[in-house]
Parts: sequence; C-alpha cells; structure tokens
Amino acid sequence: MVRLTQVHGSFAARVLLARLADEGIEARLRGAVDSPYRFTVGEMARVEVDVPADQLDDAAYVLLANEVEDATELPEPHHPGSTGHRWVAAIVLLMIVAAAVAPVAHLVRS
Repeated sequence: MVRLTQVHGSFAARVLLARLADEGIEARLRGAVDSPYRFTVGEMARVEVDVPADQLDDAAYVLLANEVEDATELPEPHHPGSTGHRWVAAIVLLMIVAAAVAPVAHLVRS
C-alpha cells in the first residue's frame, strides 16, 4: 500500500473511500478516522488514504476527476420568489414612491 493523499476529517476520508470503492479501487484509511474527539481541522484530524501500488494511477485519476467536478460545479439557481428578490422589489417600490411624492411635497412647501 502506498499513500494516495491525505484529507482532514473522517467524513471527507470516508467520502473519498466510497468514491474509490465505486471505481473498484481498494483503499485503506489511517489516522484520525474513528477518533473520539472528531477533529475536522489541523494535524489531529489528518487521515491518510492508502491504495495498492498497482492501482495508484487509477486512484490519482479519480482524485483528478473529483477536483474537476468540484471546480466546474454550477452554483444553485436563484429562485425568483426568494427573499433576495423581495428586498430588491421593496427598494425599487420605495424609490418609485419617493420619486412620486417628492414633487408634491415640494409644491406643498412652496
């Protein structure tokens, strides 16, 4: 077994292990996998992912595919009825009302 990579936290390690297993690559985890402290950052959360030497190239390809998928993932679509659009609509409406009321207020003062 040779080291493929290291990740921080047992969740990330188990996700990678499942992805490798899905591709038919045997992998083992070493480090803070089942630590009772559940660290997710720093050296105490480091988990090493090892694969057989003859599957190292295939495993590296799986890592590369993961990185490409993460980099090209589209953001969640913004739905028109969401809160952000309501704030914009409220501000625009307030500006329209202010623009309509300003000339009337100016005439009343004069």
